[in-house]
Amino acid sequence: MLTNIEQWINQINDFVWGPVLLILLFGTHVYLTIRLKFIQRFIGLGIKLSVSKEGGKGDISQFAALTTALAATIGTGNIVGVASAIAIGGPGALLWMWLTGVFGIATKYSEALLSIKFREVDKNGNIVGGPMFVLEKGLKQKWLGITFAVLTVIASFGIGNMVQANSISHLLSDQFGISPIITGIVLTILTGVVILGGIRSIARVCEMLVPFMAILYVVSLIIIIVMTIDKIPQTISLILSSAFTGQAAVGGFAGAGVKEAIRAGVARGLFSNESGLGSAPIVAAAAKTKNAVRQALVSSTGTFWDTVIICALTGIGIINTDAWMFGLKGAEIPGKMFSLLGDVGGIILSVSLLLFVFSTILGWSYYGEKALEYLLGVKSILIFRIFWVFFVFIGSISTLNIVWGFSDIANALMAIPNLISLLLLSNFIKKETDRFLSKEKIEEEDIELIKLEQFEK
Repeated sequence: MLTNIEQWINQINDFVWGPVLLILLFGTHVYLTIRLKFIQRFIGLGIKLSVSKEGGKGDISQFAALTTALAATIGTGNIVGVASAIAIGGPGALLWMWLTGVFGIATKYSEALLSIKFREVDKNGNIVGGPMFVLEKGLKQKWLGITFAVLTVIASFGIGNMVQANSISHLLSDQFGISPIITGIVLTILTGVVILGGIRSIARVCEMLVPFMAILYVVSLIIIIVMTIDKIPQTISLILSSAFTGQAAVGGFAGAGVKEAIRAGVARGLFSNESGLGSAPIVAAAAKTKNAVRQALVSSTGTFWDTVIICALTGIGIINTDAWMFGLKGAEIPGKMFSLLGDVGGIILSVSLLLFVFSTILGWSYYGEKALEYLLGVKSILIFRIFWVFFVFIGSISTLNIVWGFSDIANALMAIPNLISLLLLSNFIKKETDRFLSKEKIEEEDIELIKLEQFEK
């Protein structure tokens, strides 16, 4: 019976992640990029603002909001997701994943802007926001807001909690022989200590954890690429050619057509950077900011770091080292790539995966909590946190094929109402952007920021 259920879920999964959603997703990325006159050109300003002090209303700093969103975003998708995309769609999938990231910057910017414009203060005095509020207040469609929130809660417990905990326990069991029960107990305690303190506690941990884990992983990738730098021209040529012509079978690789390359790249791109999913704007709404545009620019850098940089480096490393050509699956592919660094490579990969997965559990706990709060009110917060910690343990010791598939479906369906709101409110997004993003306005607010910093010193 379980086998039949699993097959049924997989069929639904293939359908919802089919051409319609991928066209809607990538089409929204391109449409918003055009409407906002290539908002990506302000990515440098977004990076600058992310490390600047900010006045304004909010619960956490801009940098804390960014690192919390990155904590949930940077995860197995950056390592295993990239490897799987190349295994399924060939090297050309990397180009489509990268393009999803480049154009997805406009979508991440837009959804953050809307979430800040329509955010509220809850009964505990905390700022709350996200696509559910945008759908209710912006589009006047509360039923869509409820739908989004329900799907977010489901996805959070699956792909943001149990699946992540399961990945950690299996990794430690395979690599170091540690019992999943022990892993579950330790992970449950660590998660509980952090999330029971709410968004400020989560943000403090993410501010320390995210830069460290990203630097460790990226520096290791750069070393691997430098060691195989003579293959860079061949790798780039292979990526570009197979993205538009498909890839013939090589070694243990089965070969893929253009359709598979596009589907794998775009789908794994969304899984990795979450642009259009509607998750990251939930934490962006809690940021201290003078206006929505400034924080939206900061939020958009999340997609830049996640996909344009980290995923691209992972993919180039995999292709450079030929790790994709041996018929390997999942984490085995990046494992083959990191073997170039000897024994220390395996340790670095294991530590990176552990940190990526743990940070995802923390980030998604906030998404799920705010979605449930929208549905049931502030009284549900403590109950949610207790259940969240409990399910971390359950995920650590369970087999989760069905949970993975079910949460993957909820993950995809989250994007649909969010993308609808972005398209229907695109005029509003454009007006707000034009209103605040003139050169004169930026310079004026930067002068105010400098004066504020000097006063505080």
